Order: sequence, then structure tokens, then C-alpha cells
Amino acid sequence: MDLITTATTTDEANRRADVAVLPVGSFEQHGDHLPLLTDTIIACAVAKAAATAYDLMLLPPVPISCSQEHTGWPGSVSIRSSTLARIITDVAASLRGAGVGRLIVVNGHGGNYILANVVQEANVEGRRMALFPRREDWETARREAGLASSSHDDMHAGEIETSLLLHLCPEVVRDTYRTADHRAERPDLLVLGMRAYTDTGVIGEPSLATAAKGEVVLASLIGSFADALAVLRGGTVD
Repeated sequence: MDLITTATTTDEANRRADVAVLPVGSFEQHGDHLPLLTDTIIACAVAKAAATAYDLMLLPPVPISCSQEHTGWPGSVSIRSSTLARIITDVAASLRGAGVGRLIVVNGHGGNYILANVVQEANVEGRRMALFPRREDWETARREAGLASSSHDDMHAGEIETSLLLHLCPEVVRDTYRTADHRAERPDLLVLGMRAYTDTGVIGEPSLATAAKGEVVLASLIGSFADALAVLRGGTVD
């Protein structure tokens, strides 16, 4: 998978991008059938496709983030929300010093709630940062790809994530996805974590996944990215 930038400093000098794209993933359990790096793979794929389509500066990923709900699952690793917030703000400040005044954070992990606050705070004095995909972007992608599950039911390692990896890198998806379906309400997830609601780590229906759905989901997200980019560029950045 060629998902991390290999651009040189000369490439970026010639590009003279006004916007950088930063993929943020996670390193957490995704059941038996998907790798720990799933969210990072998805964030990198979206970020690279968007950077290529709109000629933006692509940054390497932040591969570990806020996965505390997966604490105790073998392989899962987390950092504090304050650490993630500091990473994003430091990256944005460094970019401004290099002449790139705007940043789009491509988030691949739903548990990174702190990113919304970081983006809000960054934009107090001008449009400097955006968070992508937005909820509406995911819903549009689901509809256009004909996904059978809802975003509520398809929480983790389900139809959409498995479809994306079947499209992007099928070699890392294990055949156990065909029998891994598990649905669960999780009203106290923030208190009890994932283990209270699933023995396998899955909440969703990965058996519904196909590579074709994943291809459409990715294409839809890249189309929606144009709107987020247009909004971010609508302001004046010092």
C-alpha cells in the first residue's frame, strides 16, 4: 500500500500548497478479521486520494490516538486526548511557519472526540482548520454505496470499514469477516468500554461488506472533500 507521502522538499516547494492534509488513525482491535491499523489505513487512503485530487500537501499519519474504549484488548494502544490535541496544534503551527496556513485533519477513528474542539478553537480568528469526513459525508457515502447497515448499527469493524479494506488492501482482511456479525446497543460505552457489549470486538455486520462498496465509499468521500476544502479556503488566513 502506497499511502504515505514520499514527496521531497523540492516537490513541496514547487507545489506551493496552501492546505495540508493530516491523516489521524488509531491502533486498536478490529475483531479477528481486520488489522489493528485499520483506522490509520482508511485515514491515509482518504487523505492521499484527496491530496492527489486537489493538489494539496500530504502529511504522514498520526497512527495512535484516543482508543481508551478498547483498553485491555490485545494490541490496542492509546494516547491521552490532551496529547492528541497538542500534536494537532503543534503540527498546524509548524505548517504556518513553513507557509502552509490551513490544515485539514482526516480522522479515521470515531473515538477522537477531542478533534472537534481542536478545530473549533483553531478557527476563532480565521479559517485555519477543518475536520473531515463530516457526519454528512459518511452518510452520503453510505447511501451512494448502497450499504445495508446504518451508521448506528455499524459502529466498529462492520460493513463500511471491512468494505473499505476489501477495496484498498484485501490481503489484510481475514475470511472470518463472513461470520463475525454482532449487533449491540451501547448506552454506557464511555463508562464501560467495548468489552461490555462485544466478546469479539465487533459491533456491526462485516458479512455485508464488498470491495465494490468500499470503492464507492472512497470515491464519494473524495467528492465531498471538495466542499470541506471550499469552506476552509473561504476565509482569510494571516
